[in-house]
Amino acid sequence: MPNEAETLEALLRRRASCRGFRAEPVPRPVIVRILEMAQRTASWTNSQPWQVEILGGAALERFCAALHAHAASGAAPTPDIPFPREYRGVYRDRRRDTGFGLYAALGIARDDMAARQRQALENFRAFGAPHLALVTTDEALGAYGAVDCGGWVANFMLAAESLGVASIAQAAIAGHAGFVRGLLGLPEDRQLVCGVAFGFADPAHPANAFRTGRAGLDQAVSWHDA
Repeated sequence: MPNEAETLEALLRRRASCRGFRAEPVPRPVIVRILEMAQRTASWTNSQPWQVEILGGAALERFCAALHAHAASGAAPTPDIPFPREYRGVYRDRRRDTGFGLYAALGIARDDMAARQRQALENFRAFGAPHLALVTTDEALGAYGAVDCGGWVANFMLAAESLGVASIAQAAIAGHAGFVRGLLGLPEDRQLVCGVAFGFADPAHPANAFRTGRAGLDQAVSWHDA
């Protein structure tokens, strides 16, 4: 169905990580519709491992205040899922290009470490978004539970984009999984995969003018036909 393919391609091209949101909340029926679409995500043996906490209003304000203070204090990361051991080769290059491009959009000089740190800490304020989804999985499902949650996150963000709602996936929040679990009273067997901040984009925010590129298929795909 060409029209459906074109719609999906348009959404994929248009969606971008939002780092500046308007304060107005997304109506609850819209959030429910996004969640219902994301719930169709495929998963290994249909286990559907994602369990999602949605924060908004005063609850999100309290959460962000506590998490920002915790991260700003220099607290050591406690991720449930180990962060990358290192970025090397092309992965390092892409990461650097993304960071430098974002800092340039924000007017932050490459050697201004204080400003870079302040910007990094905005992760823990959910970039001012009125809503935050915290995506967790059952620890017994291991890496594949996290992989399935990644599919859910991608579908959640595309569903949000289709309804005019901006978003950004946030691994930084998962870096303080133990602290987050304590704040929300989550059981120890719930592993935090990531956060997803979402709301209506602020078009005037300079960070929202920044866009990342994508590698060509020649860098990502190998064909085996014979």
